[in-house]
Amino acid sequence: MEGLLTRCRALPALATCSRQLSGYVPRRFHHCAPRGGRRLLLSRVFQPQNLREDQVLSLQDKFGDLTCKSQRLMLQVGLIYPASPGCYHLLPYTVRAMEKLVRVIDQEMQAIGGQKVNMPTLSPAELWQATNRWDLMGKELLRLRDRHGKEYCLGPTHEEAITALIAAQKKLSYKQLPFLLYQVTRKFRDEPRPRFGLLRGREFYMKDMYTFDSSPEAAQQTYNLVCDAYCSLFNRLGLRFVKVQADVGSIGGTMSHEFQLPVDVGEDRLAICPHCSFSANLETLDLSQMNCPACQGPLTETKGIEVGHTFYLGTKYSSIFNAQFTNIYGKPSLAEMGCYGLGVTRILAAAIEVLSTEDCVRWPSLLAPYQACLIPPKKGSKEEAASELIGQLCDHITEAVPQLHGEVLLDDRTHLTIGNRLKDANKFGYPFVIIAGKRALEDPAHFEVWCQNTGEVVFLTKDGVMDLLTQVQTI
Repeated sequence: MEGLLTRCRALPALATCSRQLSGYVPRRFHHCAPRGGRRLLLSRVFQPQNLREDQVLSLQDKFGDLTCKSQRLMLQVGLIYPASPGCYHLLPYTVRAMEKLVRVIDQEMQAIGGQKVNMPTLSPAELWQATNRWDLMGKELLRLRDRHGKEYCLGPTHEEAITALIAAQKKLSYKQLPFLLYQVTRKFRDEPRPRFGLLRGREFYMKDMYTFDSSPEAAQQTYNLVCDAYCSLFNRLGLRFVKVQADVGSIGGTMSHEFQLPVDVGEDRLAICPHCSFSANLETLDLSQMNCPACQGPLTETKGIEVGHTFYLGTKYSSIFNAQFTNIYGKPSLAEMGCYGLGVTRILAAAIEVLSTEDCVRWPSLLAPYQACLIPPKKGSKEEAASELIGQLCDHITEAVPQLHGEVLLDDRTHLTIGNRLKDANKFGYPFVIIAGKRALEDPAHFEVWCQNTGEVVFLTKDGVMDLLTQVQTI
Protein backbone atom coordinates (compact mmCIF):
# COMPACT_ATOMS: atom_id res chain seq x y z
CA MET A 1 0.00 0.00 0.00
CA GLU A 2 2.76 2.47 0.84
CA GLY A 3 3.78 2.51 -2.80
CA LEU A 4 0.39 3.99 -3.68
CA LEU A 5 0.75 6.89 -1.32
CA THR A 6 1.78 10.41 -2.11
CA ARG A 7 4.30 12.12 0.10
CA CYS A 8 2.55 12.71 3.39
CA ARG A 9 1.96 16.16 4.73
CA ALA A 10 1.82 17.28 8.30
CA LEU A 11 -1.46 17.34 10.20
CA PRO A 12 -1.76 21.17 10.26
CA ALA A 13 -1.68 21.20 6.47
CA LEU A 14 -4.39 18.55 6.26
CA ALA A 15 -6.62 20.67 8.45
CA THR A 16 -7.10 23.01 5.49
CA CYS A 17 -8.01 20.29 2.97
CA SER A 18 -11.74 20.52 3.42
CA ARG A 19 -14.37 23.14 4.15
CA GLN A 20 -15.84 20.80 6.74
CA LEU A 21 -12.82 21.15 9.05
CA SER A 22 -14.29 23.99 11.07
CA GLY A 23 -16.56 24.31 14.07
CA TYR A 24 -19.49 22.00 14.57
CA VAL A 25 -22.77 21.95 16.42
CA PRO A 26 -23.32 18.72 18.39
CA ARG A 27 -26.58 17.04 17.49
CA ARG A 28 -28.59 13.94 18.17
CA PHE A 29 -28.65 11.52 15.27
CA HIS A 30 -30.89 8.47 15.14
CA HIS A 31 -29.48 5.52 13.30
CA CYS A 32 -30.34 1.85 13.68
CA ALA A 33 -27.09 0.02 14.28
CA PRO A 34 -26.84 -3.64 13.23
CA ARG A 35 -27.88 -6.20 15.77
CA GLY A 36 -25.04 -7.43 17.94
CA GLY A 37 -23.05 -4.20 18.03
CA ARG A 38 -22.83 -0.46 17.54
CA ARG A 39 -20.63 -0.56 14.47
CA LEU A 40 -22.13 0.31 11.11
CA LEU A 41 -20.93 -2.34 8.70
CA LEU A 42 -20.62 -1.80 4.97
CA SER A 43 -21.69 -5.38 4.26
CA ARG A 44 -25.10 -4.60 5.80
CA VAL A 45 -25.85 -1.61 3.57
CA PHE A 46 -28.45 -2.45 0.92
CA GLN A 47 -27.23 -1.92 -2.61
CA PRO A 48 -27.97 -3.53 -5.95
CA GLN A 49 -25.31 -5.93 -7.12
CA ASN A 50 -22.25 -3.98 -8.22
CA LEU A 51 -22.68 -2.83 -11.79
CA ARG A 52 -19.76 -3.10 -14.14
CA GLU A 53 -19.32 -0.40 -16.79
CA ASP A 54 -20.83 -2.64 -19.48
CA GLN A 55 -23.84 -3.40 -17.29
CA VAL A 56 -24.46 0.31 -16.70
CA LEU A 57 -24.23 1.01 -20.40
CA SER A 58 -26.67 -1.83 -21.09
CA LEU A 59 -29.31 0.12 -19.16
CA GLN A 60 -29.15 2.74 -21.89
CA ASP A 61 -31.45 0.86 -24.25
CA LYS A 62 -34.11 0.42 -21.58
CA PHE A 63 -33.93 3.70 -19.69
CA GLY A 64 -32.56 6.26 -22.16
CA ASP A 65 -29.23 7.85 -22.92
CA LEU A 66 -26.52 7.97 -20.27
CA THR A 67 -25.52 11.44 -21.37
CA CYS A 68 -24.00 12.95 -18.23
CA LYS A 69 -21.41 12.08 -15.62
CA SER A 70 -23.70 12.26 -12.59
CA GLN A 71 -26.21 9.79 -14.05
CA ARG A 72 -23.50 7.28 -14.97
CA LEU A 73 -21.72 7.54 -11.60
CA MET A 74 -24.92 7.33 -9.56
CA LEU A 75 -25.86 4.13 -11.40
CA GLN A 76 -22.37 2.63 -11.18
CA VAL A 77 -21.96 3.27 -7.46
CA GLY A 78 -25.49 2.17 -6.61
CA LEU A 79 -26.91 5.52 -5.50
CA ILE A 80 -29.98 5.15 -7.72
CA TYR A 81 -31.63 2.37 -9.69
CA PRO A 82 -34.01 2.86 -12.64
CA ALA A 83 -37.70 2.12 -12.04
CA SER A 84 -39.18 3.45 -15.30
CA PRO A 85 -38.21 6.21 -17.74
CA GLY A 86 -37.60 9.35 -15.69
CA CYS A 87 -38.22 7.62 -12.33
CA TYR A 88 -35.58 6.17 -10.01
CA HIS A 89 -35.33 4.25 -6.77
CA LEU A 90 -33.32 6.37 -4.36
CA LEU A 91 -31.08 3.96 -2.47
CA PRO A 92 -29.72 4.29 1.10
CA TYR A 93 -26.66 6.44 0.39
CA THR A 94 -28.73 8.88 -1.67
CA VAL A 95 -31.51 9.03 0.92
CA ARG A 96 -28.98 9.83 3.65
CA ALA A 97 -27.49 12.63 1.52
CA MET A 98 -30.94 13.97 0.66
CA GLU A 99 -32.04 14.00 4.30
CA LYS A 100 -28.95 16.03 5.15
CA LEU A 101 -29.71 18.46 2.34
CA VAL A 102 -33.27 18.85 3.59
CA ARG A 103 -31.92 19.64 7.07
CA VAL A 104 -29.72 22.40 5.62
CA ILE A 105 -32.71 23.75 3.68
CA ASP A 106 -34.85 23.65 6.84
CA GLN A 107 -32.20 25.61 8.73
CA GLU A 108 -32.01 28.30 6.06
CA MET A 109 -35.77 28.60 5.54
CA GLN A 110 -36.60 28.66 9.23
CA ALA A 111 -33.86 31.20 9.90
CA ILE A 112 -35.87 33.72 7.84
CA GLY A 113 -39.20 32.79 9.43
CA GLY A 114 -40.29 29.91 7.21
CA GLN A 115 -42.91 27.50 8.54
CA LYS A 116 -43.06 23.97 7.17
CA VAL A 117 -46.31 22.52 5.87
CA ASN A 118 -47.25 19.49 3.79
CA MET A 119 -49.89 19.72 1.07
CA PRO A 120 -51.63 16.88 -0.78
CA THR A 121 -50.02 15.54 -3.93
CA LEU A 122 -53.46 15.22 -5.53
CA SER A 123 -54.63 18.66 -6.60
CA PRO A 124 -58.28 19.18 -7.71
CA ALA A 125 -58.72 20.18 -11.34
CA GLU A 126 -60.99 23.11 -10.45
CA LEU A 127 -58.11 24.93 -8.72
CA TRP A 128 -56.00 24.74 -11.86
CA GLN A 129 -58.93 25.57 -14.10
CA ALA A 130 -59.49 28.75 -12.09
CA THR A 131 -56.01 30.00 -13.06
CA ASN A 132 -56.21 28.59 -16.62
CA ARG A 133 -53.13 26.50 -15.93
CA TRP A 134 -55.10 23.26 -16.43
CA ASP A 135 -54.86 23.98 -20.15
CA LEU A 136 -51.71 26.11 -20.13
CA MET A 137 -49.53 23.35 -18.63
CA GLY A 138 -50.51 20.99 -21.43
CA LYS A 139 -49.24 17.41 -21.42
CA GLU A 140 -46.63 18.06 -18.71
CA LEU A 141 -49.45 17.94 -16.14
CA LEU A 142 -50.09 14.36 -15.02
CA ARG A 143 -53.89 14.07 -14.84
CA LEU A 144 -56.20 11.37 -13.49
CA ARG A 145 -59.79 10.69 -12.45
CA ASP A 146 -60.96 9.02 -9.28
CA ARG A 147 -63.76 6.41 -9.14
CA HIS A 148 -66.35 9.19 -9.03
CA GLY A 149 -65.04 10.78 -12.22
CA LYS A 150 -63.54 13.77 -10.40
CA GLU A 151 -60.42 15.14 -12.12
CA TYR A 152 -57.10 15.72 -10.37
CA CYS A 153 -53.49 16.30 -11.25
CA LEU A 154 -50.29 15.22 -9.54
CA GLY A 155 -49.00 18.61 -8.48
CA PRO A 156 -45.77 19.82 -10.09
CA THR A 157 -46.15 22.96 -7.96
CA HIS A 158 -48.70 24.27 -5.44
CA GLU A 159 -49.51 27.94 -6.05
CA GLU A 160 -53.22 27.18 -6.47
CA ALA A 161 -53.45 24.92 -3.43
CA ILE A 162 -51.63 27.22 -1.00
CA THR A 163 -53.52 30.32 -2.15
CA ALA A 164 -56.85 28.53 -1.72
CA LEU A 165 -55.71 27.53 1.78
CA ILE A 166 -54.91 31.12 2.73
CA ALA A 167 -58.17 32.36 1.14
CA ALA A 168 -60.10 29.96 3.38
CA GLN A 169 -58.80 31.82 6.46
CA LYS A 170 -61.41 34.57 6.60
CA LYS A 171 -60.07 36.73 9.43
CA LEU A 172 -56.42 37.35 8.64
CA SER A 173 -54.91 40.61 9.86
CA TYR A 174 -51.96 42.54 8.48
CA LYS A 175 -50.39 42.01 11.93
CA GLN A 176 -50.07 38.28 11.15
CA LEU A 177 -48.18 38.81 7.91
CA PRO A 178 -45.84 37.89 6.37
CA PHE A 179 -46.43 34.16 6.07
CA LEU A 180 -43.55 32.12 4.65
CA LEU A 181 -44.92 28.62 4.14
CA TYR A 182 -42.88 25.86 2.55
CA GLN A 183 -42.78 22.13 2.01
CA VAL A 184 -40.35 19.48 0.76
CA THR A 185 -42.32 16.87 -1.19
CA ARG A 186 -42.40 14.72 -4.30
CA LYS A 187 -43.43 16.48 -7.47
CA PHE A 188 -44.48 15.10 -10.85
CA ARG A 189 -43.95 16.40 -14.37
CA ASP A 190 -44.71 14.36 -17.47
CA GLU A 191 -41.45 15.15 -19.26
CA PRO A 192 -41.65 14.29 -22.97
CA ARG A 193 -38.07 13.01 -22.92
CA PRO A 194 -36.65 12.56 -19.41
CA ARG A 195 -32.85 12.41 -19.35
CA PHE A 196 -29.75 13.11 -17.30
CA GLY A 197 -30.93 10.90 -14.43
CA LEU A 198 -32.06 13.00 -11.47
CA LEU A 199 -31.32 16.23 -13.35
CA ARG A 200 -34.45 15.93 -15.47
CA GLY A 201 -36.91 13.28 -14.36
CA ARG A 202 -40.65 12.79 -14.19
CA GLU A 203 -40.68 12.41 -10.43
CA PHE A 204 -38.49 14.50 -8.14
CA TYR A 205 -38.24 16.16 -4.75
CA MET A 206 -38.63 19.91 -4.49
CA LYS A 207 -38.68 22.53 -1.79
CA ASP A 208 -41.40 25.04 -2.66
CA MET A 209 -42.07 28.11 -0.52
CA TYR A 210 -45.01 30.52 -0.86
CA THR A 211 -45.03 33.91 0.81
CA PHE A 212 -47.86 36.30 1.63
CA ASP A 213 -47.18 39.95 2.44
CA SER A 214 -49.24 43.04 3.21
CA SER A 215 -47.73 45.37 0.59
CA PRO A 216 -45.55 45.34 -2.55
CA GLU A 217 -42.70 46.88 -0.56
CA ALA A 218 -42.91 44.18 2.12
CA ALA A 219 -43.15 41.49 -0.55
CA GLN A 220 -39.97 42.81 -2.21
CA GLN A 221 -38.17 42.63 1.13
CA THR A 222 -39.31 39.04 1.56
CA TYR A 223 -38.19 38.24 -1.98
CA ASN A 224 -34.70 39.59 -1.24
CA LEU A 225 -34.64 37.71 2.06
CA VAL A 226 -35.35 34.37 0.40
CA CYS A 227 -32.80 35.04 -2.35
CA ASP A 228 -30.18 35.76 0.33
CA ALA A 229 -31.10 32.48 2.06
CA TYR A 230 -30.56 30.63 -1.23
CA CYS A 231 -27.13 32.24 -1.57
CA SER A 232 -26.31 31.17 1.99
CA LEU A 233 -27.43 27.61 1.22
CA PHE A 234 -25.22 27.20 -1.84
CA ASN A 235 -22.28 28.85 -0.09
CA ARG A 236 -22.60 26.39 2.81
CA LEU A 237 -22.58 23.53 0.32
CA GLY A 238 -19.48 24.91 -1.36
CA LEU A 239 -21.17 25.09 -4.77
CA ARG A 240 -20.25 27.85 -7.20
CA PHE A 241 -23.50 29.40 -8.45
CA VAL A 242 -24.77 32.38 -10.36
CA LYS A 243 -28.07 34.21 -9.85
CA VAL A 244 -29.54 35.23 -13.22
CA GLN A 245 -32.56 37.15 -14.45
CA ALA A 246 -35.13 34.69 -15.77
CA ASP A 247 -38.47 34.40 -17.55
CA VAL A 248 -41.58 33.93 -15.41
CA GLY A 249 -42.92 31.15 -17.68
CA SER A 250 -46.13 29.35 -16.73
CA ILE A 251 -45.79 30.36 -13.06
CA GLY A 252 -46.37 34.00 -13.90
CA GLY A 253 -45.65 37.17 -11.96
CA THR A 254 -43.56 40.24 -12.70
CA MET A 255 -40.02 39.24 -11.66
CA SER A 256 -38.01 36.03 -11.62
CA HIS A 257 -34.48 34.80 -10.93
CA GLU A 258 -32.79 31.46 -11.41
CA PHE A 259 -29.94 30.03 -9.38
CA GLN A 260 -27.66 28.19 -11.78
CA LEU A 261 -24.63 25.93 -11.35
CA PRO A 262 -22.35 26.60 -14.34
CA VAL A 263 -21.51 23.30 -16.06
CA ASP A 264 -21.19 22.18 -19.68
CA VAL A 265 -23.96 19.58 -19.46
CA GLY A 266 -26.46 22.28 -18.39
CA GLU A 267 -29.48 22.85 -20.62
CA ASP A 268 -29.79 26.58 -19.90
CA ARG A 269 -27.75 29.16 -21.81
CA LEU A 270 -26.59 32.04 -19.63
CA ALA A 271 -25.19 35.48 -20.42
CA ILE A 272 -22.78 36.85 -17.82
CA CYS A 273 -20.98 40.17 -17.79
CA PRO A 274 -17.36 39.86 -16.56
CA HIS A 275 -17.25 43.60 -15.80
CA CYS A 276 -20.35 44.07 -13.62
CA SER A 277 -22.86 41.98 -11.69
CA PHE A 278 -25.31 41.53 -14.58
CA SER A 279 -26.32 37.97 -15.52
CA ALA A 280 -29.38 36.57 -17.27
CA ASN A 281 -30.84 33.54 -18.93
CA LEU A 282 -30.42 34.07 -22.68
CA GLU A 283 -34.15 33.51 -23.21
CA THR A 284 -34.78 36.90 -21.57
CA LEU A 285 -32.46 38.84 -23.89
CA ASP A 286 -32.58 40.21 -27.39
CA LEU A 287 -30.05 37.93 -29.07
CA SER A 288 -29.38 40.49 -31.79
CA GLN A 289 -27.83 42.77 -29.17
CA MET A 290 -25.36 40.92 -26.95
CA ASN A 291 -23.96 43.88 -25.03
CA CYS A 292 -24.61 44.10 -21.31
CA PRO A 293 -27.64 46.37 -20.70
CA ALA A 294 -26.09 47.57 -17.44
CA CYS A 295 -22.59 48.59 -18.55
CA GLN A 296 -22.66 48.05 -22.35
CA GLY A 297 -19.71 45.69 -22.09
CA PRO A 298 -19.59 42.37 -24.01
CA LEU A 299 -21.41 39.40 -22.50
CA THR A 300 -19.91 35.93 -22.20
CA GLU A 301 -22.05 32.84 -22.71
CA THR A 302 -22.00 29.71 -20.57
CA LYS A 303 -24.29 26.80 -19.75
CA GLY A 304 -25.88 26.02 -16.41
CA ILE A 305 -28.09 23.66 -14.43
CA GLU A 306 -31.03 25.43 -12.78
CA VAL A 307 -31.19 24.38 -9.12
CA GLY A 308 -33.38 27.16 -7.73
CA HIS A 309 -36.01 29.60 -9.02
CA THR A 310 -37.73 32.57 -7.40
CA PHE A 311 -40.84 34.48 -8.54
CA TYR A 312 -42.49 37.70 -7.45
CA LEU A 313 -46.17 36.95 -8.12
CA GLY A 314 -47.90 40.09 -6.88
CA THR A 315 -51.66 39.44 -6.76
CA LYS A 316 -51.80 37.05 -9.73
CA TYR A 317 -53.12 34.18 -7.61
CA SER A 318 -54.53 36.00 -4.58
CA SER A 319 -56.91 37.96 -6.83
CA ILE A 320 -58.28 34.74 -8.37
CA PHE A 321 -58.87 32.98 -5.06
CA ASN A 322 -59.65 36.14 -3.10
CA ALA A 323 -56.84 35.60 -0.58
CA GLN A 324 -57.39 38.69 1.57
CA PHE A 325 -56.35 40.18 4.88
CA THR A 326 -57.59 43.18 6.87
CA ASN A 327 -55.19 46.09 6.41
CA ILE A 328 -54.16 48.80 8.91
CA TYR A 329 -57.28 50.80 7.99
CA GLY A 330 -59.62 47.89 8.65
CA LYS A 331 -60.25 47.34 4.93
CA PRO A 332 -59.83 44.08 2.97
CA SER A 333 -56.68 43.89 0.82
CA LEU A 334 -55.23 41.23 -1.45
CA ALA A 335 -52.07 39.51 -0.26
CA GLU A 336 -48.89 40.13 -2.25
CA MET A 337 -47.31 36.78 -3.07
CA GLY A 338 -44.01 35.18 -4.04
CA CYS A 339 -43.02 31.59 -4.73
CA TYR A 340 -39.59 30.01 -4.43
CA GLY A 341 -38.40 26.59 -5.56
CA LEU A 342 -35.32 24.45 -4.89
CA GLY A 343 -34.80 21.18 -6.76
CA VAL A 344 -33.72 18.88 -3.93
CA THR A 345 -32.84 15.78 -5.94
CA ARG A 346 -31.53 18.01 -8.73
CA ILE A 347 -29.14 19.75 -6.32
CA LEU A 348 -27.74 16.34 -5.30
CA ALA A 349 -27.19 15.26 -8.91
CA ALA A 350 -25.87 18.67 -9.98
CA ALA A 351 -23.39 18.71 -7.08
CA ILE A 352 -22.11 15.30 -8.16
CA GLU A 353 -21.92 16.55 -11.75
CA VAL A 354 -19.75 19.56 -10.90
CA LEU A 355 -17.61 18.12 -8.06
CA SER A 356 -16.89 14.55 -9.18
CA THR A 357 -14.12 13.15 -11.31
CA GLU A 358 -14.97 10.95 -14.29
CA ASP A 359 -14.62 7.83 -12.13
CA CYS A 360 -15.37 8.85 -8.55
CA VAL A 361 -18.27 10.54 -6.78
CA ARG A 362 -17.50 13.64 -4.77
CA TRP A 363 -20.03 15.25 -2.43
CA PRO A 364 -20.40 18.62 -0.77
CA SER A 365 -18.79 17.85 2.59
CA LEU A 366 -21.99 18.50 4.55
CA LEU A 367 -23.97 16.05 2.40
CA ALA A 368 -21.66 13.02 2.24
CA PRO A 369 -23.76 9.98 3.22
CA TYR A 370 -21.04 8.93 5.70
CA GLN A 371 -18.20 11.13 6.85
CA ALA A 372 -15.64 8.37 7.34
CA CYS A 373 -14.98 4.83 6.19
CA LEU A 374 -12.59 2.59 8.13
CA ILE A 375 -10.79 -0.22 6.31
CA PRO A 376 -9.30 -3.07 8.39
CA PRO A 377 -6.63 -5.43 7.01
CA LYS A 378 -7.45 -8.36 4.76
CA LYS A 379 -8.20 -11.57 6.58
CA GLY A 380 -5.12 -13.79 6.61
CA SER A 381 -2.72 -10.97 5.74
CA LYS A 382 0.40 -10.02 7.72
CA GLU A 383 -1.44 -6.97 9.00
CA GLU A 384 -4.49 -8.89 10.31
CA ALA A 385 -3.35 -8.30 13.89
CA ALA A 386 -4.29 -4.63 13.41
CA SER A 387 -7.97 -5.51 12.89
CA GLU A 388 -8.73 -5.18 16.57
CA LEU A 389 -7.03 -1.77 16.69
CA ILE A 390 -9.15 -0.27 13.93
CA GLY A 391 -12.28 -1.78 15.46
CA GLN A 392 -11.43 -0.09 18.73
CA LEU A 393 -10.78 3.16 16.83
CA CYS A 394 -14.22 2.89 15.22
CA ASP A 395 -15.86 2.47 18.63
CA HIS A 396 -13.85 5.33 20.12
CA ILE A 397 -14.80 7.73 17.32
CA THR A 398 -18.48 6.89 17.77
CA GLU A 399 -18.32 7.42 21.53
CA ALA A 400 -16.02 10.44 21.71
CA VAL A 401 -17.04 12.54 18.68
CA PRO A 402 -20.75 13.37 19.09
CA GLN A 403 -21.27 14.80 15.61
CA LEU A 404 -19.96 11.60 14.00
CA HIS A 405 -22.42 9.26 15.70
CA GLY A 406 -23.96 7.27 12.84
CA GLU A 407 -21.44 8.78 10.38
CA VAL A 408 -18.63 6.18 10.52
CA LEU A 409 -18.81 3.07 8.35
CA LEU A 410 -16.59 0.01 8.86
CA ASP A 411 -15.76 -1.86 5.64
CA ASP A 412 -15.90 -5.38 7.02
CA ARG A 413 -15.43 -7.09 3.66
CA THR A 414 -12.10 -8.48 4.82
CA HIS A 415 -12.04 -11.12 2.08
CA LEU A 416 -11.04 -8.23 -0.22
CA THR A 417 -7.65 -6.56 -0.27
CA ILE A 418 -7.17 -3.12 1.22
CA GLY A 419 -6.46 -1.83 -2.28
CA ASN A 420 -9.78 -3.06 -3.66
CA ARG A 421 -11.72 -1.58 -0.76
CA LEU A 422 -9.82 1.70 -1.03
CA LYS A 423 -10.78 1.83 -4.69
CA ASP A 424 -14.45 1.37 -3.73
CA ALA A 425 -14.17 4.01 -1.00
CA ASN A 426 -12.70 6.41 -3.52
CA LYS A 427 -15.67 5.82 -5.84
CA PHE A 428 -18.18 6.45 -3.05
CA GLY A 429 -16.49 9.69 -2.02
CA TYR A 430 -16.33 9.38 1.77
CA PRO A 431 -14.60 12.58 2.94
CA PHE A 432 -12.20 10.55 5.09
CA VAL A 433 -10.91 7.00 4.64
CA ILE A 434 -8.89 5.50 7.49
CA ILE A 435 -6.82 2.38 6.79
CA ALA A 436 -5.07 -0.09 9.08
CA GLY A 437 -2.08 -0.97 6.91
CA LYS A 438 1.50 -1.99 7.68
CA ARG A 439 2.18 0.98 9.92
CA ALA A 440 -0.73 0.03 12.18
CA LEU A 441 1.61 -2.65 13.56
CA GLU A 442 4.11 -0.04 14.77
CA ASP A 443 4.30 1.15 18.37
CA PRO A 444 2.46 3.43 18.51
CA ALA A 445 0.16 2.37 15.70
CA HIS A 446 -0.20 4.76 12.75
CA PHE A 447 -3.25 4.77 10.49
CA GLU A 448 -3.33 5.97 6.88
CA VAL A 449 -5.84 8.81 6.61
CA TRP A 450 -7.02 9.85 3.15
CA CYS A 451 -8.71 13.20 2.64
CA GLN A 452 -10.81 12.29 -0.38
CA ASN A 453 -11.65 15.84 -1.39
CA THR A 454 -8.00 16.65 -2.08
CA GLY A 455 -6.23 13.30 -2.35
CA GLU A 456 -3.92 14.19 0.54
CA VAL A 457 -2.71 11.35 2.76
CA VAL A 458 -1.20 11.42 6.25
CA PHE A 459 -0.17 8.82 8.81
CA LEU A 460 -1.67 9.54 12.21
CA THR A 461 -1.73 7.89 15.60
CA LYS A 462 -5.07 7.17 17.23
CA ASP A 463 -4.89 10.50 19.06
CA GLY A 464 -4.04 12.26 15.81
CA VAL A 465 -7.06 10.71 14.09
CA MET A 466 -9.29 11.84 16.93
CA ASP A 467 -7.88 15.38 16.84
CA LEU A 468 -8.60 15.52 13.10
CA LEU A 469 -12.13 14.14 13.24
CA THR A 470 -13.26 16.33 16.11
CA GLN A 471 -12.93 19.25 13.68
CA VAL A 472 -15.32 17.76 11.12
CA GLN A 473 -18.43 19.86 10.63
CA THR A 474 -21.80 18.15 10.22
CA ILE A 475 -25.38 19.36 10.17
